Amino acid sequence: MWISEIFYSIQGEGELTGVPSVFVRTAGCNLRCQWCDTKYASWTPEGRQMSVDEVLAAVTAHPARHVVLTGGEPMVAPELPALASALRARGLHITIETAGTVPPSGIACDLASISPKLANSAPQTLGEEWARKHEATRLQPGVLRQWVTQHPFQFKFVVESANDLPEIESLLAAVGTDIPPSKVLLMPQGTEQSALNARVHTVLELCKSRGYRYCDRLHITLFGNTKGT
Repeated sequence: MWISEIFYSIQGEGELTGVPSVFVRTAGCNLRCQWCDTKYASWTPEGRQMSVDEVLAAVTAHPARHVVLTGGEPMVAPELPALASALRARGLHITIETAGTVPPSGIACDLASISPKLANSAPQTLGEEWARKHEATRLQPGVLRQWVTQHPFQFKFVVESANDLPEIESLLAAVGTDIPPSKVLLMPQGTEQSALNARVHTVLELCKSRGYRYCDRLHITLFGNTKGT
C-alpha cells in the first residue's frame, strides 16, 4: 500500500485529543479540499509502497495502544481492510479518519472520525474538472448512514463561519439517524494558530447554541502545521 508517513505523536482532534497514538497516513484522496493541510498526501501524493506486514512492524515498534488510519482518504487504499484486521488482531484501538465518501464494508474500526466536507472546501485553483468531481463526491448521506450504524463515531466539521451551520444541520438530517449533539464536533478552519484564533469565538458560540462539542487542533498549537506531528 502507498504510505505517505507513519509517526508517533498525540491525537490533536476529537474525542481522543491528547491520547498517544501511532498515525498511519496513506497517500491518495478522492477529494481536493481548498484548505487541505496534508496536500503531500492528497493533492500531490508522495510516499512509498509498503506491505501490510511492514506497516504493522512500524506501528508496533511504538508503545501506543491507539492507531489512527488517516490520509488523504485512507478508505481509497485497497489494502486498508487487511491492515485494520491485522491491527485488531493485536488488540490495538483503531481510529479511521475519513470524509465518509467510501462505505465501511465491515472494516475493523473502533472510532470512525467522520469529517464530511462542506461547501467551504471547494477547490478554487484546480480548474473545473476537479471542482465538479469534488462537488459530486464530497457529501454521501447514504454512506455516512452506513458508518454511523456500523461503528462508534464522531462527526467532525471544519467551520469557516456561522454560514456553515445550515449545511451541517441539513446534512445531519439527511443521514436520517438519531445523532446526539455530543457526537457533533465543530472545528475552526485554519492551519496556522492565528487563523484558528480568529475563528475560535464564532465556533464556540455555534457549539453553545446547539449543544455541539468544540474541537481544538492541539497539534497545531503544539507543533505548528508540520509533517510527523
